[in-house]
Amino acid sequence: MKLITFLQTNKSVLFRSVLITLFIAFILLSCLIFFTPTKYLDIHISREIQEKHTPGLNTLMIWISWLGRTPVSVVMVIISSLCFLLMSYKKESLLILSTLLSGVIGLGMKMLINRPRPSKDLVILLEETKYQSFPSGHVLFYTVFFGALILIILRLKKIKYTLKIFLITICLSMIFLGAFSRIYLGAHWFTDVVGGFILGTLCVLLMGYFYVGNSRNISENEPL
Repeated sequence: MKLITFLQTNKSVLFRSVLITLFIAFILLSCLIFFTPTKYLDIHISREIQEKHTPGLNTLMIWISWLGRTPVSVVMVIISSLCFLLMSYKKESLLILSTLLSGVIGLGMKMLINRPRPSKDLVILLEETKYQSFPSGHVLFYTVFFGALILIILRLKKIKYTLKIFLITICLSMIFLGAFSRIYLGAHWFTDVVGGFILGTLCVLLMGYFYVGNSRNISENEPL
């Protein structure tokens, strides 16, 4: 009880502390990648993960990664946003639509850091890629999109508790599998994936701040 009271009393300070910590972590990681070549850790993790290649897992990872391709992700966001809008969840619809900004942010960071993609002399390439490597745009999008869905699931009171747990588990699994697939397919280094996750989490926290702040009166619609 004391811990809960402490968290409730200091939630603003804790929120800012988390934001600052994540921001500093991302800046430090970006600087490390910008000023130093590919590290042993990246190569080692990629090779360890790629030792587990099987035809079935290849297909699954390609499918998981396919959802993060720009045309597919744009369609997925628009359809999801329209679904919420049709159910009169206007704030939720706008929140989902705003996840498209992650693509712009990710592309900007890629151009700034300008890190080369993994090459075939270092890893097994199962997917053709373009643009720069850091941060992972797929992981950034997955973290922002499914993170936004988690925010909505937590805020909508009409969703039953058991269904919430189920849906949140699926969202978290998609974020994890999306990150794993990028390394498995040889499309990104481990630090690219970490950078995408940190930046995505920052975006989700900022989006959540405005969403929760403007959602004091939750829609009273029927359960999803």
